[in-house]
Amino acid sequence: MSTSKKKGILEAATRSFGTFGYKATTMSQIAKQANVGKGTIYTFFKNKEELFDEIIDNLILDMKSVAENAICDSDSFITQVHKGIETITEFQKEHNLTIKLLQEQREIGTVEVHDAIKRINNVIIQYLKRKIEEANNRNEIVQCDAEITAVVLYRLYTTLTIEWSRDHEPLDKQRITELFNFYILNGLSK
Repeated sequence: MSTSKKKGILEAATRSFGTFGYKATTMSQIAKQANVGKGTIYTFFKNKEELFDEIIDNLILDMKSVAENAICDSDSFITQVHKGIETITEFQKEHNLTIKLLQEQREIGTVEVHDAIKRINNVIIQYLKRKIEEANNRNEIVQCDAEITAVVLYRLYTTLTIEWSRDHEPLDKQRITELFNFYILNGLSK
């Protein structure tokens, strides 16, 4: 079987998951959108879960690529963190698949979607952890537990960009940067 058919199936499945969500997407819908027989899908993927896993793998690769392209090695640690998290967050907010998956997780709580989002978040945290370790090794920042710091940085950023806007006027990028710097760089102590 050709790789172009597999690519077409992956594209159709990504559209379907992004439109209908994981739970409501069927292999028949994907086959129809990909313009292939349902059996053709099973020559590449043994089930919907395996197909979904590959789509999530590709999504993660795309997010990593976007983040790496936004960062310059010459940037300071805090600039790298801002650019990396901002780019990933924007990617997620603009990508139909991540929007639908987050909605499905909130409204339905589908196990596969929960696991996929957890996997995506873990990759982001591991990416930040690596950046923190590099900054630690260069003595650019105070020595810290890289994994805990990665979680705090990511959660703070997503709180300021996503959670806050659910009940309040969204913050602009400059205000998010100011708050991020205030809480992380300056702290609350006098």
